[in-house]
Amino acid sequence: MLEPPPRVRACALELERFPAYVYDLAGLGEHAAAIRTALPNVEIFYAAKANPDPPILAALEPYVDGIEVSSGGELAHVARALPGARLAFGGPGKTDEELELALRTGVHRIHVESPRELERLAAIARRLGHEPGVLLRANLDVTVAGAALTMDGPFGMDDAAIARCLELLPRMPWVRPYGVHAHLASGLAAPVMLELAGRIVRWADRMDAAEVNLGGGMAVDYRAPGERFDWAAYGAGLARLAADGRALRVEPGRAVAAYHGWYVTDVLEVKHTRDAAFAVLRGGTHHLRTPAAKGHDQPFAVLPRWGAAEPDGGPPGTATLVGQLCTPKDVFARAVPVGRLREGDLVAFGMAGAYAWNISHHGFLMHPEPAFHYLTG
Repeated sequence: MLEPPPRVRACALELERFPAYVYDLAGLGEHAAAIRTALPNVEIFYAAKANPDPPILAALEPYVDGIEVSSGGELAHVARALPGARLAFGGPGKTDEELELALRTGVHRIHVESPRELERLAAIARRLGHEPGVLLRANLDVTVAGAALTMDGPFGMDDAAIARCLELLPRMPWVRPYGVHAHLASGLAAPVMLELAGRIVRWADRMDAAEVNLGGGMAVDYRAPGERFDWAAYGAGLARLAADGRALRVEPGRAVAAYHGWYVTDVLEVKHTRDAAFAVLRGGTHHLRTPAAKGHDQPFAVLPRWGAAEPDGGPPGTATLVGQLCTPKDVFARAVPVGRLREGDLVAFGMAGAYAWNISHHGFLMHPEPAFHYLTG
């Protein structure tokens, strides 16, 4: 189990409506400040796709150099939430409308995904009289051991496509190339990320790139919530790579926000089927899709709500924690120890601060949406 911070526990036990998301903004700020301290020589752009909630963005703003967005919708949303913030716009399949929005918004960097995208961007920029700053997104032919995801296929460009962009750029002098972007994999520990960063930087040196964006992908282990990415070691290694004056940038998302959100709900019923116990919880994976999407048991804590005078809930046992959806895939955790779990007790799922509510299929079965609470101290 995962014990929530005292302020989260206190808030959860006072709630009157479930389910609810409880965001620990104070803890998030402390975590972001520690990351900032560990990476003094590196620009940090928070990846909004992890959690674009405006209070989350506002809590992070003092500790980051900018925000990375991956759609026109995210771009407009973040620009409203954080006016004046430096934005980087990446992702495949950018439309002409999105590119024009990026130019009119004054995006700091546009990550170009293909020669055709570069041509379209140049044409729109020339028509508007803008001079966009771009990074060429590279899809290097490397094998990354232990990656949870590898960003191949439509993401970025191979050497031939990069070479084509380098041929085109002299013909469009109003487009300002600053360097390269190379987010190649996700779910990596600091030593692997540093080794990969070194390979990216050595590759970028062939292009005399003034800026190298290494992307995100820092490991978050839902099976071991107490373990964290080694930001200090990563920062020390990146400082060595930046020693010659090269500008390095990273785009963490999940590893920043995941630990500071909790999905709190109540037990509707504990039922037994074929010698197995199932705790049916209010809500479900239409609110917190992460465990279903990644196929893991979401870390949690049971928060009993009964006093000592109440009847005993039976001997400690295990149960599968499920939601209210009409699908057997609506599972938070399978056959996990739950103690004397009873109807009316609370379950607080941790590590729900990233890729949780914002990637969930909210409208399925039309259950009520959760409440949202933000703890600032």
